[in-house]
Amino acid sequence: MAKRKAAGTPRIHSTYGLQNGSKIKVADNSGARIVEIITVAGYRGRLNRYPKASVGDMVIASVKKGSPKMRRTIVRAIVVRQRRPYRRESGEIIQFEDNAVVIVNPQGDPRSNEAKGPIAREAISRWPRIGTIASTVI
Repeated sequence: MAKRKAAGTPRIHSTYGLQNGSKIKVADNSGARIVEIITVAGYRGRLNRYPKASVGDMVIASVKKGSPKMRRTIVRAIVVRQRRPYRRESGEIIQFEDNAVVIVNPQGDPRSNEAKGPIAREAISRWPRIGTIASTVI
C-alpha cells in the first residue's frame, strides 16, 4: 500500500545543509544577528536521529548575538540560504555563499520588514509572506 502525502504545502526534498547546534547569520532587521539551531520544527525522522534542516524549513533557534532585547530568546526562523549545494526540480544546482535565516512568528509571518541579501525561491514558495520582505529572489 502506498503512503499518503501530508496535506498542506508541498515539500520538495533538498539536500540537508544545517543541523542542531549550527550558528547561522540572520538576514533581516529584527535585531538578532546570530542564532543557534535548537531543533527543526515538524521534523519526522528515525528515532534518536538528530534533525537536519534545508532551505524552506522552519527551525527553532536561540539568539546568541543581537540587540539586548532579542538576546537569549527562543525564536522560530525560516532557512532562506544554505552553503551546501542542492538540486532544483529543473536540474539546476544552487549554492549560496553563507547560511542565513529570517525570524518569523509561529504562523510563518516575518517579524521584520526587510530582508538583506538573496533569498531562495524554495523558501518563498513554501512561505509566501517572506517574499514580501525579500530584496532579491534567486
